[in-house]
Amino acid sequence: MYKTIELKKEGRLARLTLNRPESMNAMDDVMMKELGDAFEELKSDETVQVVLVNGAGRAFSAGGDVKKMADPNNPLDIEKVMVDVSRIAKGLYSLPQVTIAAVHGAAAGLGYSLALGCDYIVAEENSKLAMNFIGIGLVPDGGGHFFLKERVGIPQAKQLIWSGKVMNGSEALEKGLIDEVVPDGQAAAFGDALATKLLASPIASMIATKNILHEQKFAELESILEMESIAQVAMRKTDDHLEGIQAFVGKRKPVFKGK
Repeated sequence: MYKTIELKKEGRLARLTLNRPESMNAMDDVMMKELGDAFEELKSDETVQVVLVNGAGRAFSAGGDVKKMADPNNPLDIEKVMVDVSRIAKGLYSLPQVTIAAVHGAAAGLGYSLALGCDYIVAEENSKLAMNFIGIGLVPDGGGHFFLKERVGIPQAKQLIWSGKVMNGSEALEKGLIDEVVPDGQAAAFGDALATKLLASPIASMIATKNILHEQKFAELESILEMESIAQVAMRKTDDHLEGIQAFVGKRKPVFKGK
């Protein structure tokens, strides 16, 4: 059914795997649409109570597919893409299940927004977590502004966004950006164990609490997503963004001019 992700249901547990391992699960327009579709499918499935999100291969997700952004022969329709990016964030935040992100390798940009949108985040010690849109002259999307400030407050959210700082598991845990740090190679096993523990808990009451807390914030998330979309469309037209993606593809340091 899906080309770039896998959604497997095992009783009350659903496993959602980002599955473009050849590109470190970078999200192209197909994956973004499929993630939005998958969350809508899960939202209507009352049999599932826990959703475990992970990435195939050597990373959780390197974020948006920058090489595709730089392809002049097949340009991304940014306005269409932003619709699916917003669907992902709203779908994930409103899921009637407890969500776990099991992070190994990179969780960057939109991949990090996806992880931050989950209820529990476990990351391996040497994973690389970064809200690094700034490196290509963009703003966080996928609810990145919302999820970051919910975790750490506005002042620290600004610093993390503006610096694009890359953190390992311990640094992210210290800042309150994840919930558990585990040795390399252990995120998947920890995620499975946590899912098993949750399913042996009175999880219906946990899901009710999630709904109460998230319902109050949903309108704010929608507003932030709309502002992110407007800003991202504008940033895509800047000289700094063009320089950022050309430098990324060319593996050189960008020279930004604030335009």
